Amino acid sequence: QLQLVESGGGLVQPGGSLRLSCAASGFTFDYYAVGWFRQAPGKEREGVSCISNSGGSANYVDSVKGRFTISRDSANNTVYLQMNNLKPEDTATYYCAKGPFCFSDFKYLEVWGRGTLVTVSS
Repeated sequence: QLQLVESGGGLVQPGGSLRLSCAASGFTFDYYAVGWFRQAPGKEREGVSCISNSGGSANYVDSVKGRFTISRDSANNTVYLQMNNLKPEDTATYYCAKGPFCFSDFKYLEVWGRGTLVTVSS
């Protein structure tokens, strides 16, 4: 069955880095765009980043541009989110998502993963 399993979250100080991973199974990875959403306590879930099925294009929410980088590894059916210069406002549960397209509004992606918690605090 379809699975997206996130890992790599944790506690990091402001200015630090983390790399999230999402292992995909149960579908043809190369056919789909994949991406990341996040939800902070008391806030709505928001799209963070996505990458097209080919890996040729990516989108980011404005608040993470220049700090986060998304990538995908077709050999291992895995999508990564490299997060640098983390800020307290990046604290959230991060979820993996898939869908037919990667557009800047993230509306074609559906969250499947259970999430990994990222806490940015000193």
